[in-house]
Amino acid sequence: MQENSAYARDERLHNNPNLNTKSVQIAQKILSKNDKKAAELRAQYADLGVYVINLMSSPGSGKTTLLESLSAFGDFRFAVLEGDLQTNRDAARLQDKGVSAYQITTGEACHLEASMIESALCELQKQCDITQMDYLFIENVGNLVCPASYDLGAALNLVLLSTPEGDDKVLKYPTMFMCADAVIISKADIMEHFQFSIERVKADLARLKADMPLFLTSSKDKGSIEVLRDFIVQKRAQNYQSQHQF
Repeated sequence: MQENSAYARDERLHNNPNLNTKSVQIAQKILSKNDKKAAELRAQYADLGVYVINLMSSPGSGKTTLLESLSAFGDFRFAVLEGDLQTNRDAARLQDKGVSAYQITTGEACHLEASMIESALCELQKQCDITQMDYLFIENVGNLVCPASYDLGAALNLVLLSTPEGDDKVLKYPTMFMCADAVIISKADIMEHFQFSIERVKADLARLKADMPLFLTSSKDKGSIEVLRDFIVQKRAQNYQSQHQF
């Protein structure tokens, strides 16, 4: 399946009118190297006994807030690798909640790559014993485009869509939502103020992938966070592994 996916990706690159031959060759080389490193990471995660979740969304959709909310559940043990272009603010927020977190600053890169995760994981293990954690969250750089192309070896890919972004984003950024093993509508408590149509989101998701799990969450509603937590716990118990090929 990986070979078929790589072929399809190469076809998309070659058929992109905005890329010349040299650009396509460079992109193929980068992605191929990343795929190999992601496979190595999967083996490393298995050795550590940690279930890895790749959390993706646009900036400001509430990824860090969601993790803060999840930290309130004492039996839900996790650590976090944080991705941002600059500053360590998100990692500091989580550390204030008692969560072990390591910040990856990417500079100008709009995504995380498997090699970045490998290095950061070594640093995170200096802060905590990962083998005592059940989960490792990778909070990707806020972007609805670039992270969709880079496999990080995660078992579960979650994509957030915040209510203020609008209900039209699924088909505007289909590659990102096709990555998802589940979609989370964040800031759901203010949907009515933005005339956000959950039915439109459901219909658009159905056009991309059948039976996509969909969660409505709000940091003000602990019950909504608990439902998502239970879903993640269930996926770990099933040893679910994402079938999406980046």
